[in-house]
Parts: sequence; C-alpha cells; structure tokens
Amino acid sequence: MIRLSEIAPLTCRQDTKIADVLRRLSESSYLFLLVTDETGRLVGTITDGDARRAFLRGVRLDDSAAACMQREPIVGRVDEEDENLRRFGQIRARNAFLPIVDADGVISEVLYSSADVGQLSALVMAGGPGTRLGELTRSKPKPLLSVGDRPILDHILERLEQAGIHTIYVSVHYLAEQIEAFIAARDNAGTVQVLHETERMGTAGALSQMPEAARGEVLVVNADIMTKANFSAIESFHHRQGHDATIAVANYEVQVPYGVVRHTEDGIFQGIDEKPRQMFLAAAGIYLLSPQFTALVPPDRAMDMPELLNLGRSIGLRVGVFPIHEYWVDIGRPHDLENAMRDHIESERT
Repeated sequence: MIRLSEIAPLTCRQDTKIADVLRRLSESSYLFLLVTDETGRLVGTITDGDARRAFLRGVRLDDSAAACMQREPIVGRVDEEDENLRRFGQIRARNAFLPIVDADGVISEVLYSSADVGQLSALVMAGGPGTRLGELTRSKPKPLLSVGDRPILDHILERLEQAGIHTIYVSVHYLAEQIEAFIAARDNAGTVQVLHETERMGTAGALSQMPEAARGEVLVVNADIMTKANFSAIESFHHRQGHDATIAVANYEVQVPYGVVRHTEDGIFQGIDEKPRQMFLAAAGIYLLSPQFTALVPPDRAMDMPELLNLGRSIGLRVGVFPIHEYWVDIGRPHDLENAMRDHIESERT
C-alpha cells in the first residue's frame, strides 16, 4: 500500500468529457479518477471499468464524467487511521484505492495498492498465412510486415512488455522460421518462447500447446493488430467484474450504400433513411482467459475462439466484453496496412 498525497493529477470535474477521462486514465499509472466539485469536495469516483461499462449502456465519448461516475464511493476520514486501514483491507480489487477526506469532504490523500499484472502470461497468435494481403505475404509472414520501421509483432511484444507481462508465447505455422529468427534476434525484456503448430490449430487451439504451468490466466492477442489498448486495464476490468473470460471489442461502423425503408408490420411506409450508418462492437483480437477456459481447449484438434467462448458460456462460465476506445486497427488487407503506416507516421509527429 502507498499513500498518494499529490491529489490534483488524480481529479477531474463532473463536466469533464468522458473522452478526456479515458485519455487521462490511459496516460496515468493509476486506473481511477476522483470527481470533485468547484470547492474540491469529493462527489464521486471513476475507474477505467466504470467508463467502459458506461459505453455498453450507450453513453458517448462527448458525455460528461457524471454519466459514469460512482456517486457513493467508499471513503476514509482524516484522523481515523485504524478504521481507514480496515476499510481499505476490505476492498476486493486488483487496483484498490480509498480516498481520505476531511470533515468538509475535501480529499486529503488516497490509499492505493496494485496487484502485479506480471502474473499473466500471454499468447500471441502468429501462425496465419495472411492470404488477404496477397503478394505482401507471399514470402513474409504477416506479423513481420513493418509499420514504421518495426514489424507488427515487435509493436505487440513491446506493448505486452510495457504492461509487465514477461512470459510470452508466440504460436507460429506459416513461414515459422522467419518469426522464430526474429524473436531470437530481438532484445526481449522477458521470456518469449515459440510454439510450433505442425497443423493449423485455429484461433484458440494453440492454447493447448502451452506448458501446464503457464496455463493459468492467459492474455491472447492476435498478431495482426496495431493498438494502444491498455492491457493492464483489461486485466483489472476482468477481475473487478468477476469474469472467466473477457473479450476486447472495438467500434466498427458500416454504411449501407442504399436508402433504407422503414415500414410497419403490415407494409405501410414510414420513412426512408438515406445511406444510414450502423455501429457494431467487433471482436478486437484480444482475449483474457481464466484457467477454466484454457482447460476446455482439446489437445488433439483445431479450435477457433468463438467455439471456445460459446462452449464456456454453455457450461455457465461468465464472459464479459471490454470496449476499446484507444487506437486499434486490424491489418487484414493492403489498405489496412497503409492506414496503419499513415497513422504511425502521424503519431510519431505528435
């Protein structure tokens, strides 16, 4: 446990836009903000999970912090040290915090502790042939295509290492020797071990090839995405919600190229919407799985992630979704790679 006495970086106002709340949470070492009024009095708290759950209820990025804050947070009181420690010890969260307030409700300090995300291992799925990229993957596997001056796989591994995950497995199949050579030459921050798929194992089958000791909680990441998603936030959200599996999802917008007719059940015209846009939550290629889920993967056949998730849900395991509002792109086609390279150049300039 530590005591945080510099309060200003941890606070926001009720009218702060949720987009700014998420930006500050992603840039902070902590996964919470304290909401105060104009006098500095505590009126609520927001965790990363609170903000993302609000999106699932339809709250938007330009809504205010008041739309997603906890209005009756647990607090401690100045000069009640023993009681504060007792309350803090009762908080069951990976990133536990307890604001300490004075008689006027003004924040004096915050008690805080964080569990080590390093308990997680990660599996990067890098075995696919990348056929939709055509000639680009004829002689080079998709995870080794460059965005900026580094391969996609290097960006992913660096992101995992920055989250404190130092036991990483990479499943390979197509042009496996190139990926293995890249990992061997890379300056890895932890252990990065290659798992060879002698046959294509699907998007979840390689979990069965991980050593038993590593098949606890596993963060599975596809090797064809570029993202700034906060892996530590996913882990915290997963535990706070009591999930057995958590699926990261990203907004995907589709525009219908025609006018869409609205009508009653008996065929009476009600109106027409010209080329409407529809928003869906798409699986983002990032999954956090409990041991109960990894134990369901058969050792002798291929399995895709939807089959595994549906199987777990059918036997009563709890599956949740984690909305990503940080940068994310799936590199499936040549124009996706071009967009990722352009985005990377722009981010380097800023």
